Amino acid sequence: MVQWLKLSLGGLALAAGLAAVASAQQSGIVTEFTPERVTELYFDAARQGRVDLLDELIKAGMQPDARDHSGFTPLILAAYNGQSETVDFLIGKGADPCAVDAKGNSALMGVAFKGETEVAERLLQERCNVNAANGAGQTALMMGALFDRTAIVKLLIARGADPTLKDAAGNTALGLATQQGNFKMVDLLGEKAR
Repeated sequence: MVQWLKLSLGGLALAAGLAAVASAQQSGIVTEFTPERVTELYFDAARQGRVDLLDELIKAGMQPDARDHSGFTPLILAAYNGQSETVDFLIGKGADPCAVDAKGNSALMGVAFKGETEVAERLLQERCNVNAANGAGQTALMMGALFDRTAIVKLLIARGADPTLKDAAGNTALGLATQQGNFKMVDLLGEKAR
């Protein structure tokens, strides 16, 4: 039988989070109740779109913009994994849709890389800077171009993404698409750069 421990994360008791942990135990997701495991559960719930667990853990004191060891927030993880309902939920709970991880990557950059158009549209409604750059100077448009995400690239350009921006290595979105041999993307960006 699991021993329940009296815990406090950030000075807040997790008594209300017991329901979420009990639910997770019943589904086999968690077997121990430690501060580290609760934190893991929180970020796993974001990845998996488990709004029920996120809601209970936030009620128990977890912060909507908590960060894991890589600087990811629950919203960044949910967006990257295409969990649009979870992204909406977290924004509603006060999560910053424009937050960046330890390398300066935003949720918008992650969805551009993955091709999650629905989530990208939602993030753009929050007025995040469409031309924001990470630590390497790369923008969401560059990531979309690099990985041949046509729908994302069209959406970003329609929302004001600048195809002439250069990353730290001097590459534009067009240059990255060319290097990857994404010739349809080259044609698309070539039209926009003129």
